Amino acid sequence: MSFTCPLCHAPLRRTETSFICPQRHQFDLAKEGYVNLLPVQHKRSREPGDSAEMMQARRAFLDAGHYQPLREVISQQLEMRLPASAQALLDIGCGEGYYTHAFAQTASHHGAQTFGLDVSKAAIRAAAKRYPQVTFCVASSHRLPFEDSSMDAVVRIYAPCSAQELARVVKPGGWVITAAPGPQHLKALKGLIYDEVQLHALQTEEITGFTLRDHIALGYIMNLSGKEAVALLQMTPFAWRAKPAVWEELEKMTQFACETDFSIQCWQRDA
Repeated sequence: MSFTCPLCHAPLRRTETSFICPQRHQFDLAKEGYVNLLPVQHKRSREPGDSAEMMQARRAFLDAGHYQPLREVISQQLEMRLPASAQALLDIGCGEGYYTHAFAQTASHHGAQTFGLDVSKAAIRAAAKRYPQVTFCVASSHRLPFEDSSMDAVVRIYAPCSAQELARVVKPGGWVITAAPGPQHLKALKGLIYDEVQLHALQTEEITGFTLRDHIALGYIMNLSGKEAVALLQMTPFAWRAKPAVWEELEKMTQFACETDFSIQCWQRDA
């Protein structure tokens, strides 16, 4: 299985150094092994997605194992739900590949190929360099560069994607597994930033064309060093609201206890 052209949607054929469609649209492989399938006209900014600095902070935090329970739960769900004949798995918003490479190990038990997709070139470059067993691409999650009914499962951790695109690429009977913050997620961290902490809204998403088969709540306390707490703040969407005093306070801490609260949902594509 391969990609489709982001310009004309025809199948892409891989050569030694590039991907080419029948209309001769060509996308060269980077030296790290990934392909950029995000045409300039599909970009919303010059360098969309996480910056190299944000990516490095997230990698340091994730490599320390603080979100490993989340990765393990989703991997277990994939192991349970992927069919023996599975061919392809996609991780949308894969970032630097921390979750993706674990999902690839699970997919390999079924003989399936794993793809990782993110809009951030910095993240995909780092992911492809570290995890060559995964096929990575820079692409929009709203224009997935894959054929109809080509995916046995899609994982979406905090990443946006239209229901129409999910329904298009997931096979009948296939799976979408999502992870989103629960109400109490990172409450202690937000308490340092906001005068009044607003809890995350309960996940009430509906994915047209899919049926919710399972909902798993996962929560635990992380005991972080000051440096790890700073890395956590850097990878959150509310980092820009943190005043300099908050960053300084976190960095000086010897231990920072912070709760996690993840909402994991397993959706099956209607036949």
